[in-house]
Amino acid sequence: MEKFTKLTGVAAPLKIVNIDTDMIIPKQYLKTIARTGLGKGLFSEMRYNEDGSENPDFVLNKPAYRKAQIIVAEDNFGCGSSREHAPWALLDYGIRCIISTSFADIFYNNCFKNGILPITVPKDDLARLMDDAERGSNATLTVDLEAQEIRGPDGGVVKFDIDPFRKHCLINGLDDIGLTLVKADKIASYEKKLAGQPWA
Repeated sequence: MEKFTKLTGVAAPLKIVNIDTDMIIPKQYLKTIARTGLGKGLFSEMRYNEDGSENPDFVLNKPAYRKAQIIVAEDNFGCGSSREHAPWALLDYGIRCIISTSFADIFYNNCFKNGILPITVPKDDLARLMDDAERGSNATLTVDLEAQEIRGPDGGVVKFDIDPFRKHCLINGLDDIGLTLVKADKIASYEKKLAGQPWA
C-alpha cells in the first residue's frame, strides 16, 4: 500500500449530502475484483450523460478539478452498501483524501485499508475548506498526516484527529497483509518451533 505522509493537491468541492457507495461506483462496475480500471466508473451517473458524453456541470469534469486528489464533501459520505469497490474507484481515479463532517463506518474503515485518508472535521471547518475548494485552479490544500493538519491556500490551518494506529498504518503504508508481514520473523520462528511437534 502506498504510504501517506503529506499530500498537496487540488481539492474538489462535492456539495452533496449522503453520497452513497452506489453513487461513488454504480453496481454495473462490480463484476471485477481487480482494483485497477475502476476510476472510469467513479461517480459515472453524475460524470456522464446518457449518451456517454461528459456532463460539463459535474465538478470532476471541470478543467480545474480534473486532477483533483482531495474531495471536500458534505455529511455522511460513503453510506449505503459495503462495497470495497468504492475506495478502489476513488484511488484508481487519483483521490487520496476525503474530508467530510461524517462517514459511514464500513466505508471509513475500507479507506484506511486502501491507502485513502478520510478526515472528519466540524461543520464550521468544513465550510471553510469547502470555500477553499471552490476556488478552481487555486483550490490547493496541503494535508499533513504527521502534523494532523490541513493547510489552505491562504495559510489557514484546520487540525484533525485520527486514531494513532490508523495513522501509523497509513504513514508506513501498512494494509492488513503488510501488518502481517511485519511479524514474518516471529511467525517463521513459531512455525519452526512447531515443526518438531508430533501433530505438525
